[in-house]
Amino acid sequence: MELEVLNTSGQKTGKKIALAELVFSIEPNDHAIYLDVKQYLANQRQGTHKALERSEVSGSTKKLKKQKGTGGARAGSIKNIQFVGGPRAFGPRPRTYDFKLNKKVKQLARRSALTYKAKGSQIIVLEDFNFETPKTKKYTELLKSLQLSAKKTLLVLPSNNSNVVLSSRNVKNAKVTTADSLNTHDILSASHVIFSESGLKGIENLLSN
Repeated sequence: MELEVLNTSGQKTGKKIALAELVFSIEPNDHAIYLDVKQYLANQRQGTHKALERSEVSGSTKKLKKQKGTGGARAGSIKNIQFVGGPRAFGPRPRTYDFKLNKKVKQLARRSALTYKAKGSQIIVLEDFNFETPKTKKYTELLKSLQLSAKKTLLVLPSNNSNVVLSSRNVKNAKVTTADSLNTHDILSASHVIFSESGLKGIENLLSN
């Protein structure tokens, strides 16, 4: 598959670039995508939830009332779980939700996600560019020239560019990442994935091995 290379004004530069078949034209594996996205979301969880259990709440352990003859259910400690303000049985404890996922599965997931985007004509290639200073207006004009102002976009650069990142930070539904930080979740959640020429080469080098 070949794509036209555009400039920052949205005009064709006359150059075409071929997408690597090993990255953008494979048989998608939906289960690999599921596992990779599941791991990404699990890693976002702090896991700091905590509820007090019976041994941790304050209160007397004295028996509240006599065992029989009250007409009600027997009750021992005020720290029983059925009382208001009491503890929680088997409450959540701090834990980590992350789990191991093989590198090859993660690569397969990214290739599968990029294949879906390529089939849906949701990939755009821009010639390499840079902003002299951080300016949100420049980034909004870039998206407007690509007719993506109302879309959720993901721009992939070869390496971190602070001026471009800062320019996009206040733009709604716009995210900038690098080729080595690209993940399946971000690819799928974006309406369009925009690659700079160098960024495209970078991701192809990473995923073609």
